Amino acid sequence: MSARILVAEDDPKQANLVRVYLEREGHSVLLVGDGRAALDQCRSRRPDLVVLDVMMPVVNGLDVCRILRAESEIPILLLTARTTEDDVLLGLDLGADDYLTKPYSPRELAARVRALLRRARVVSADNRAVLRVGDLEVDAGRFEVRVGGRPVALTAKEFGILEVLAGEPGRAFTRAQIIDRAFGFDHFVLERTVDAHVMNLRRKIEDDVAEPRYVQTVYGRGYRLAEPEPAAPPTPEGTPGASR
Repeated sequence: MSARILVAEDDPKQANLVRVYLEREGHSVLLVGDGRAALDQCRSRRPDLVVLDVMMPVVNGLDVCRILRAESEIPILLLTARTTEDDVLLGLDLGADDYLTKPYSPRELAARVRALLRRARVVSADNRAVLRVGDLEVDAGRFEVRVGGRPVALTAKEFGILEVLAGEPGRAFTRAQIIDRAFGFDHFVLERTVDAHVMNLRRKIEDDVAEPRYVQTVYGRGYRLAEPEPAAPPTPEGTPGASR
């Protein structure tokens, strides 16, 4: 699922490199160069996650971490050049959810961001509404899928694909994006394997796999879940078409 991410890093070259990798993941990225700006933007823009450099001007990253944790449960990923165990433990004790030591791989940073966002979604799963598209119901919090009220048994990978698509109905995901989000570090998953899982998923939830109603193919792109149909407004009593 795409997210709003605040990157607080005073090195412009490093900040832009992080931005490029996170935007490739489909995230919206806001860059700031000091701790005060990070606090201001977190309070006004309410990002979904913060990537926070420890050594920043005005207000250092550890103080920003402590203040943010006192105000919210926003996931925080610390970036630090300090490598001693005491430095790392201090950041975690102040409320950071994870850390990376410099120099780091931007790909690893993107993977850790994905993991933190997944954890945040699990924590809030009980508060999520069940997604409904026609007769299809996807309850990610309970790991359940129903079609017309009938429970449908899916494999973990089939459910993972459906959960990715259900996170943003109507959005077309590439096969590579589906692999990244649904399978994480399973490097043995090939793009054609996604097609096989989608075919099996359709056999279980679609009335006609040749004309899928829910999991739709976007030619030249990948797959999407049909958007929920808006509820029809009630017909006012006494107007044409109202029941008598």
